[in-house]
Amino acid sequence: MKHVSFSGRLVMLGFGSIGQGVLPLILRHIDMPKDRISIVTGDARGAEVAAEYGVSYRLRPLTRENYRAELAPLLGEGDFLLNLSVDVSSVALAELCQAQGALYLDTCVEPWVGGYTDPSLTPSQRSNYALRESALAAGRAVTGGPTAVMTHGANPGLVSHFVKEAMLNIARDTGKPTAVPKTREGWAALAQSLGIKTIHIAERDTQVAGFCKSRGEFVNTWSIDGFVGEGCQPAELGWGTHEKFLPPDARRHDFGCDAAIYLQRPGASVRVRTWTPQEGPFHGFLITHNEAISIADYYTVLQDGAPAYRPTVHYAYHPCDDAVLSLHEFAGKSWHIQNSKRLMMDEIISGVDELGVLLMGHEKGAYWYGSHLSIGQARTLAPHNNATSLQVTAAVLGGMVWAMENPRAGIIEADHLDHVRVLEVARPYLGELVGAYTDWTPLLNRGELFEEDLDTECPWQFRNVRVA
Repeated sequence: MKHVSFSGRLVMLGFGSIGQGVLPLILRHIDMPKDRISIVTGDARGAEVAAEYGVSYRLRPLTRENYRAELAPLLGEGDFLLNLSVDVSSVALAELCQAQGALYLDTCVEPWVGGYTDPSLTPSQRSNYALRESALAAGRAVTGGPTAVMTHGANPGLVSHFVKEAMLNIARDTGKPTAVPKTREGWAALAQSLGIKTIHIAERDTQVAGFCKSRGEFVNTWSIDGFVGEGCQPAELGWGTHEKFLPPDARRHDFGCDAAIYLQRPGASVRVRTWTPQEGPFHGFLITHNEAISIADYYTVLQDGAPAYRPTVHYAYHPCDDAVLSLHEFAGKSWHIQNSKRLMMDEIISGVDELGVLLMGHEKGAYWYGSHLSIGQARTLAPHNNATSLQVTAAVLGGMVWAMENPRAGIIEADHLDHVRVLEVARPYLGELVGAYTDWTPLLNRGELFEEDLDTECPWQFRNVRVA
């Protein structure tokens, strides 16, 4: 089924696991000739897949000095740059596309190489909060320009649409008005009226290979460089108005929207309690992600210029078991990456990626909504994907279709897109979409083994969620 016809040129920047996985979906659902698609990449991964589909492939590492010269001839009015690269500034690319009249989409706001760990920058300056503020500033300068969709993979991206669908389901099930809000203010008012205090992007990946990780090897089901980069950034979370206790290692930013805080430690070293339907309770890593900030900001209700309502929002991620072992080894080597890296794909023999959002504090307690996608389903649905990558590539496809249908929206985030349309495009590749209520709280079965400093009056305090 073709969702949209596109007459421009498409440049795919980067061709790792997500690029290789999304190309078959683009060819399947976007009506455009192959000879108008070109791949520009900084390493030799994926050359065989490009050849399989007959798509132009160029090995051109991009830098601050050469990116304009390399990309400008490939992008003009009505063309599209799909950025799936690492170590190339997303804001620089989005601004180039604005100047060229081209559409743009990426899966995260990426800095130039070294930006995540630059010792000359403060933790605040190298945070996702700061990267997002730079993207928002670029967006304010080009209102109504060519559409540039920032941060639209699975998360950030798809999960913002899950939040809206989950809120509508809770409203329906609690007898609240269920008319779909038309504005940001309307969505924020709905969240406040439902009493949602905390939102986890709660993900448990159980995919397993036929053989185990080796010593000195980092294994994961999606971009290792991307995971390591964000895992080394400070842990970040949107900070809700219901919170009573600022963590002792927390800091606020002295610029921007003030919707988030950061902790003075890498996200890969911070664990939090959360829940998904298949796994039940578990400990996840509080890895920084753009959606933790953008969702908290989007659902803020202001009164006299100050936040009267805002939920706490953060990622709670348990990657595949071999990735957890990889993180443990990585941290033990003083955060020096292993010499060998392996992206799990064909060797996966079983498992599910359970990716969704857990909305807590409302009348029915907690509600998880999201995707249950097994490796078997992923292989049946699309080539060159595992369960994790297909959740990302489906979201990329949905964002691309929306951008092509809405080409003059300027620089925007996932929260501003039509969630119904994006989910309509992505849904066939997400396995089973599940909604589940639970009586779980972060206080469940606590205090039986050790005496803990808990807030029993409000279970949704971050103090109760964080693992000491």
